[in-house]
Amino acid sequence: MKTVITSEPIPIKLWLDDLEPGAMAQAKNLANLPFAFRHVALMPDAHQGYGMPIGGVLATRGVVIPNAVGVDIGCGMCAVRTSLTHIETDTLKRVLAAIRAGIPVGFAHHKKPQAADRMPDLPAGPVIDREYRSARKQIGTLGGGNHFIEIQRGSDGRLWLMVHSGSRNLGFKVAGHYNRIAVSLAKKLTPRIPKSWQLAFLPEDSQEGRQYLTEMRYCVEFAYANRALMMERVKEALADEAGPVQFDPIINIAHNHAAPEKHFGSRVLVHRKGATRADKGLAGIIPGSQGSESYIVRGKGEPESFRSCSHGAGRRMGRNEARRRLDL
Repeated sequence: MKTVITSEPIPIKLWLDDLEPGAMAQAKNLANLPFAFRHVALMPDAHQGYGMPIGGVLATRGVVIPNAVGVDIGCGMCAVRTSLTHIETDTLKRVLAAIRAGIPVGFAHHKKPQAADRMPDLPAGPVIDREYRSARKQIGTLGGGNHFIEIQRGSDGRLWLMVHSGSRNLGFKVAGHYNRIAVSLAKKLTPRIPKSWQLAFLPEDSQEGRQYLTEMRYCVEFAYANRALMMERVKEALADEAGPVQFDPIINIAHNHAAPEKHFGSRVLVHRKGATRADKGLAGIIPGSQGSESYIVRGKGEPESFRSCSHGAGRRMGRNEARRRLDL
Protein backbone atom coordinates (compact mmCIF):
# COMPACT_ATOMS: atom_id res chain seq x y z
CA MET A 1 0.00 0.00 0.00
CA LYS A 2 1.32 3.42 -0.99
CA THR A 3 -1.14 5.95 0.45
CA VAL A 4 -4.15 6.20 2.74
CA ILE A 5 -6.62 9.07 2.30
CA THR A 6 -8.58 9.81 5.47
CA SER A 7 -10.59 12.89 4.46
CA GLU A 8 -13.79 10.88 3.80
CA PRO A 9 -16.11 8.87 6.11
CA ILE A 10 -14.07 5.71 5.43
CA PRO A 11 -10.43 5.51 4.27
CA ILE A 12 -9.34 5.17 0.64
CA LYS A 13 -6.30 2.90 0.39
CA LEU A 14 -4.13 3.24 -2.72
CA TRP A 15 -1.62 0.74 -4.09
CA LEU A 16 -0.34 3.35 -6.58
CA ASP A 17 1.55 6.65 -6.55
CA ASP A 18 -0.59 8.80 -8.84
CA LEU A 19 -4.33 8.79 -9.49
CA GLU A 20 -6.06 10.94 -12.11
CA PRO A 21 -8.47 13.54 -10.65
CA GLY A 22 -11.58 11.91 -12.13
CA ALA A 23 -10.78 8.56 -10.55
CA MET A 24 -10.02 10.23 -7.22
CA ALA A 25 -13.39 12.00 -7.28
CA GLN A 26 -15.09 8.65 -7.94
CA ALA A 27 -13.18 6.99 -5.10
CA LYS A 28 -14.34 9.72 -2.73
CA ASN A 29 -17.93 9.13 -3.84
CA LEU A 30 -17.51 5.45 -2.96
CA ALA A 31 -16.12 6.35 0.44
CA ASN A 32 -19.24 8.42 1.13
CA LEU A 33 -21.70 5.61 0.42
CA PRO A 34 -23.41 4.79 3.73
CA PHE A 35 -23.36 1.05 2.95
CA ALA A 36 -19.65 0.95 1.99
CA PHE A 37 -17.70 -1.33 4.32
CA ARG A 38 -14.40 -0.63 6.06
CA HIS A 39 -12.48 1.16 3.29
CA VAL A 40 -12.13 1.56 -0.48
CA ALA A 41 -9.17 -0.16 -2.17
CA LEU A 42 -7.56 1.07 -5.40
CA MET A 43 -5.21 -1.22 -7.28
CA PRO A 44 -1.99 -0.12 -9.08
CA ASP A 45 -3.72 0.13 -12.48
CA ALA A 46 -6.69 2.23 -11.28
CA HIS A 47 -8.22 4.83 -13.60
CA GLN A 48 -11.58 6.52 -14.15
CA GLY A 49 -14.58 4.43 -15.20
CA TYR A 50 -18.37 4.78 -15.06
CA GLY A 51 -19.34 5.47 -11.47
CA MET A 52 -16.44 3.54 -9.95
CA PRO A 53 -12.76 3.56 -10.91
CA ILE A 54 -11.58 0.64 -12.97
CA GLY A 55 -9.07 -1.02 -10.70
CA GLY A 56 -11.30 -0.43 -7.69
CA VAL A 57 -12.50 -2.79 -4.97
CA LEU A 58 -15.60 -1.95 -2.92
CA ALA A 59 -17.24 -4.04 -0.21
CA THR A 60 -20.87 -3.27 0.61
CA ARG A 61 -23.43 -4.43 3.13
CA GLY A 62 -26.93 -5.17 1.88
CA VAL A 63 -26.72 -3.72 -1.63
CA VAL A 64 -25.28 -4.45 -5.06
CA ILE A 65 -24.22 -1.72 -7.51
CA PRO A 66 -24.32 -2.70 -11.22
CA ASN A 67 -21.90 0.09 -12.22
CA ALA A 68 -19.43 -1.19 -9.61
CA VAL A 69 -19.20 -4.39 -11.67
CA GLY A 70 -19.32 -2.73 -15.08
CA VAL A 71 -20.71 -3.54 -18.50
CA ASP A 72 -18.33 -6.36 -19.48
CA ILE A 73 -19.36 -8.70 -16.67
CA GLY A 74 -16.91 -11.53 -16.08
CA CYS A 75 -14.24 -10.12 -18.38
CA GLY A 76 -10.95 -11.76 -17.59
CA MET A 77 -7.86 -13.65 -18.62
CA CYS A 78 -6.91 -17.22 -19.33
CA ALA A 79 -3.52 -18.69 -20.13
CA VAL A 80 -2.13 -22.09 -21.12
CA ARG A 81 1.50 -23.21 -21.17
CA THR A 82 2.50 -25.42 -24.10
CA SER A 83 5.30 -27.98 -24.43
CA LEU A 84 6.83 -26.01 -27.32
CA THR A 85 10.05 -24.07 -26.89
CA HIS A 86 10.38 -22.88 -30.49
CA ILE A 87 8.23 -22.09 -33.51
CA GLU A 88 9.32 -21.04 -36.99
CA THR A 89 8.10 -17.66 -38.22
CA ASP A 90 6.30 -19.14 -41.24
CA THR A 91 4.56 -21.65 -38.98
CA LEU A 92 3.57 -18.88 -36.58
CA LYS A 93 2.03 -16.92 -39.44
CA ARG A 94 -0.06 -19.93 -40.45
CA VAL A 95 -1.19 -20.40 -36.85
CA LEU A 96 -2.25 -16.76 -36.62
CA ALA A 97 -4.12 -17.01 -39.92
CA ALA A 98 -6.00 -20.06 -38.66
CA ILE A 99 -6.88 -18.23 -35.42
CA ARG A 100 -8.22 -15.25 -37.37
CA ALA A 101 -10.27 -17.58 -39.58
CA GLY A 102 -11.82 -19.42 -36.62
CA ILE A 103 -12.40 -16.64 -34.09
CA PRO A 104 -14.48 -13.55 -34.97
CA VAL A 105 -13.14 -10.24 -33.62
CA GLY A 106 -14.56 -6.78 -33.02
CA PHE A 107 -18.34 -6.63 -33.46
CA ALA A 108 -18.37 -9.86 -35.52
CA HIS A 109 -20.15 -12.97 -34.24
CA HIS A 110 -20.34 -16.54 -35.53
CA LYS A 111 -22.77 -16.97 -38.42
CA LYS A 112 -24.21 -20.10 -36.80
CA PRO A 113 -25.05 -20.81 -33.14
CA GLN A 114 -22.36 -22.75 -31.32
CA ALA A 115 -23.26 -26.02 -29.59
CA ALA A 116 -25.70 -25.57 -26.70
CA ASP A 117 -23.47 -27.60 -24.37
CA ARG A 118 -20.91 -24.79 -24.64
CA MET A 119 -23.27 -22.51 -22.74
CA PRO A 120 -23.25 -22.30 -18.92
CA ASP A 121 -25.64 -24.57 -17.08
CA LEU A 122 -26.77 -22.05 -14.47
CA PRO A 123 -30.23 -20.65 -13.68
CA ALA A 124 -30.95 -17.74 -15.97
CA GLY A 125 -33.34 -14.79 -15.82
CA PRO A 126 -35.32 -12.39 -18.00
CA VAL A 127 -32.36 -10.85 -19.85
CA ILE A 128 -30.51 -14.15 -20.36
CA ASP A 129 -33.70 -15.82 -21.59
CA ARG A 130 -34.21 -13.03 -24.13
CA GLU A 131 -30.58 -12.95 -25.28
CA TYR A 132 -29.76 -16.67 -25.15
CA ARG A 133 -30.10 -17.37 -28.88
CA SER A 134 -27.88 -14.42 -29.78
CA ALA A 135 -25.37 -15.43 -27.10
CA ARG A 136 -24.87 -18.81 -28.78
CA LYS A 137 -23.42 -16.89 -31.74
CA GLN A 138 -21.29 -14.73 -29.45
CA ILE A 139 -19.58 -17.50 -27.51
CA GLY A 140 -16.07 -18.11 -28.85
CA THR A 141 -15.65 -14.52 -30.12
CA LEU A 142 -13.04 -12.02 -28.99
CA GLY A 143 -14.65 -8.58 -29.13
CA GLY A 144 -12.70 -5.34 -29.42
CA GLY A 145 -11.13 -2.67 -27.24
CA ASN A 146 -8.20 -4.09 -25.31
CA HIS A 147 -9.21 -7.73 -25.76
CA PHE A 148 -6.52 -9.90 -27.32
CA ILE A 149 -5.25 -13.34 -28.24
CA GLU A 150 -1.48 -13.72 -27.94
CA ILE A 151 1.19 -16.35 -28.41
CA GLN A 152 3.95 -15.54 -25.97
CA ARG A 153 7.32 -16.85 -24.88
CA GLY A 154 7.65 -17.39 -21.15
CA SER A 155 10.69 -16.83 -18.95
CA ASP A 156 10.63 -20.64 -18.62
CA GLY A 157 11.41 -20.91 -22.35
CA ARG A 158 7.99 -22.35 -23.15
CA LEU A 159 5.42 -20.91 -25.55
CA TRP A 160 2.28 -19.70 -23.83
CA LEU A 161 -1.21 -18.93 -25.14
CA MET A 162 -3.16 -16.05 -23.58
CA VAL A 163 -6.70 -14.75 -24.12
CA HIS A 164 -8.36 -11.62 -22.71
CA SER A 165 -12.10 -11.33 -23.29
CA GLY A 166 -15.45 -11.10 -21.55
CA SER A 167 -19.19 -11.69 -21.80
CA ARG A 168 -19.65 -9.84 -25.10
CA ASN A 169 -23.05 -8.28 -25.79
CA LEU A 170 -24.74 -10.58 -23.27
CA GLY A 171 -22.99 -8.97 -20.31
CA PHE A 172 -23.56 -5.51 -21.75
CA LYS A 173 -27.31 -6.17 -21.96
CA VAL A 174 -27.49 -7.52 -18.40
CA ALA A 175 -25.50 -4.60 -17.00
CA GLY A 176 -27.58 -1.98 -18.80
CA HIS A 177 -30.90 -3.57 -17.89
CA TYR A 178 -30.23 -3.69 -14.16
CA ASN A 179 -28.53 -0.32 -13.98
CA ARG A 180 -31.64 1.22 -15.56
CA ILE A 181 -33.80 -0.53 -12.95
CA ALA A 182 -31.54 0.75 -10.18
CA VAL A 183 -31.79 4.30 -11.54
CA SER A 184 -35.59 4.05 -11.79
CA LEU A 185 -35.82 2.83 -8.17
CA ALA A 186 -33.44 5.44 -6.79
CA LYS A 187 -36.19 7.89 -5.77
CA LYS A 188 -38.00 5.17 -3.82
CA LEU A 189 -34.99 3.80 -1.95
CA THR A 190 -32.98 5.09 0.97
CA PRO A 191 -30.31 6.20 1.28
CA ARG A 192 -30.52 8.69 -1.59
CA ILE A 193 -27.39 8.69 -3.73
CA PRO A 194 -26.71 11.65 -6.07
CA LYS A 195 -27.57 10.64 -9.65
CA SER A 196 -24.37 12.27 -10.92
CA TRP A 197 -22.31 9.66 -9.04
CA GLN A 198 -23.62 6.90 -11.39
CA LEU A 199 -23.81 4.51 -8.43
CA ALA A 200 -27.48 3.50 -8.39
CA PHE A 201 -27.91 0.38 -6.27
CA LEU A 202 -30.27 -2.54 -5.73
CA PRO A 203 -31.02 -4.01 -2.30
CA GLU A 204 -29.35 -7.40 -2.22
CA ASP A 205 -32.46 -9.10 -0.79
CA SER A 206 -34.91 -7.50 -3.25
CA GLN A 207 -36.29 -9.37 -6.26
CA GLU A 208 -34.34 -7.05 -8.58
CA GLY A 209 -31.13 -7.48 -6.60
CA ARG A 210 -31.44 -11.27 -6.55
CA GLN A 211 -32.18 -11.36 -10.28
CA TYR A 212 -29.18 -9.16 -11.05
CA LEU A 213 -26.84 -11.35 -8.99
CA THR A 214 -28.17 -14.49 -10.71
CA GLU A 215 -27.77 -13.06 -14.20
CA MET A 216 -24.41 -11.51 -13.31
CA ARG A 217 -23.11 -14.91 -12.20
CA TYR A 218 -24.38 -16.43 -15.45
CA CYS A 219 -22.43 -13.80 -17.38
CA VAL A 220 -19.28 -14.59 -15.37
CA GLU A 221 -19.66 -18.24 -16.35
CA PHE A 222 -20.46 -17.30 -19.94
CA ALA A 223 -17.33 -15.13 -20.14
CA TYR A 224 -15.21 -18.05 -18.95
CA ALA A 225 -16.91 -20.40 -21.42
CA ASN A 226 -16.21 -17.83 -24.13
CA ARG A 227 -12.50 -17.70 -23.29
CA ALA A 228 -12.29 -21.48 -22.94
CA LEU A 229 -13.80 -22.04 -26.40
CA MET A 230 -11.43 -19.54 -27.98
CA MET A 231 -8.51 -21.18 -26.19
CA GLU A 232 -9.56 -24.56 -27.61
CA ARG A 233 -9.57 -23.12 -31.11
CA VAL A 234 -6.15 -21.53 -30.57
CA LYS A 235 -4.78 -24.85 -29.31
CA GLU A 236 -6.22 -26.64 -32.35
CA ALA A 237 -4.62 -24.11 -34.70
CA LEU A 238 -1.26 -24.50 -33.00
CA ALA A 239 -1.39 -28.30 -32.98
CA ASP A 240 -2.46 -28.46 -36.64
CA GLU A 241 0.43 -26.27 -37.81
CA ALA A 242 3.23 -26.92 -35.29
CA GLY A 243 2.93 -30.69 -34.91
CA PRO A 244 2.62 -32.66 -31.65
CA VAL A 245 2.16 -30.35 -28.67
CA GLN A 246 1.03 -30.83 -25.10
CA PHE A 247 -0.92 -28.27 -23.09
CA ASP A 248 -0.96 -27.61 -19.36
CA PRO A 249 -4.29 -27.00 -17.55
CA ILE A 250 -5.91 -23.63 -18.18
CA ILE A 251 -5.39 -20.76 -15.74
CA ASN A 252 -8.44 -18.49 -15.56
CA ILE A 253 -9.28 -15.34 -13.60
CA ALA A 254 -12.10 -12.80 -13.94
CA HIS A 255 -11.89 -9.11 -13.10
CA ASN A 256 -15.44 -7.66 -13.31
CA HIS A 257 -17.82 -9.23 -10.80
CA ALA A 258 -19.37 -9.07 -7.34
CA ALA A 259 -19.39 -11.93 -4.86
CA PRO A 260 -20.38 -12.55 -1.22
CA GLU A 261 -17.25 -13.01 0.88
CA LYS A 262 -16.14 -12.75 4.50
CA HIS A 263 -13.71 -9.96 5.36
CA PHE A 264 -12.70 -8.59 8.76
CA GLY A 265 -15.24 -10.90 10.38
CA SER A 266 -18.23 -9.64 8.33
CA ARG A 267 -20.17 -11.05 5.42
CA VAL A 268 -20.02 -8.45 2.63
CA LEU A 269 -20.54 -8.22 -1.11
CA VAL A 270 -17.18 -7.48 -2.74
CA HIS A 271 -17.35 -5.59 -6.05
CA ARG A 272 -14.22 -5.93 -8.15
CA LYS A 273 -14.19 -3.71 -11.22
CA GLY A 274 -10.97 -4.20 -13.12
CA ALA A 275 -9.48 -6.07 -10.17
CA THR A 276 -8.90 -9.78 -9.59
CA ARG A 277 -9.16 -12.05 -6.59
CA ALA A 278 -5.80 -12.72 -4.97
CA ASP A 279 -6.61 -15.28 -2.28
CA LYS A 280 -3.48 -16.81 -0.79
CA GLY A 281 -2.02 -19.21 -3.34
CA LEU A 282 -4.64 -18.50 -6.02
CA ALA A 283 -3.15 -18.42 -9.53
CA GLY A 284 -3.79 -15.24 -11.48
CA ILE A 285 -2.72 -13.34 -14.58
CA ILE A 286 -1.62 -9.72 -14.95
CA PRO A 287 -1.19 -8.92 -18.67
CA GLY A 288 1.17 -6.26 -19.95
CA SER A 289 0.63 -3.73 -22.70
CA GLN A 290 1.34 -4.84 -26.28
CA GLY A 291 4.98 -5.90 -26.52
CA SER A 292 5.65 -5.87 -22.77
CA GLU A 293 5.67 -8.75 -20.31
CA SER A 294 2.64 -10.42 -18.82
CA TYR A 295 2.83 -12.17 -15.45
CA ILE A 296 1.50 -15.40 -13.99
CA VAL A 297 1.09 -14.65 -10.28
CA ARG A 298 -0.07 -16.21 -7.02
CA GLY A 299 -2.16 -14.29 -4.52
CA LYS A 300 -0.82 -13.32 -1.11
CA GLY A 301 -4.25 -13.06 0.51
CA GLU A 302 -3.68 -9.44 1.56
CA PRO A 303 -6.56 -8.47 3.90
CA GLU A 304 -6.30 -4.70 3.29
CA SER A 305 -6.96 -5.11 -0.46
CA PHE A 306 -9.91 -7.42 0.26
CA ARG A 307 -7.62 -10.16 -1.11
CA SER A 308 -7.46 -8.46 -4.51
CA CYS A 309 -4.81 -7.32 -6.97
CA SER A 310 -4.47 -5.41 -10.24
CA HIS A 311 -5.92 -6.82 -13.45
CA GLY A 312 -3.48 -5.40 -16.00
CA ALA A 313 -0.71 -2.99 -16.85
CA GLY A 314 -2.90 0.09 -16.44
CA ARG A 315 -2.85 3.03 -18.80
CA ARG A 316 -1.64 6.60 -19.14
CA MET A 317 -4.67 7.69 -21.18
CA GLY A 318 -7.94 6.36 -22.56
CA ARG A 319 -8.20 4.99 -26.09
CA ASN A 320 -9.99 8.06 -27.46
CA GLU A 321 -7.37 10.36 -25.94
CA ALA A 322 -4.63 8.16 -27.36
CA ARG A 323 -6.14 8.47 -30.86
CA ARG A 324 -6.11 12.26 -30.51
CA ARG A 325 -2.61 12.59 -29.08
CA LEU A 326 -0.51 9.82 -30.61
CA ASP A 327 0.88 9.81 -34.13
CA LEU A 328 0.41 6.18 -35.18
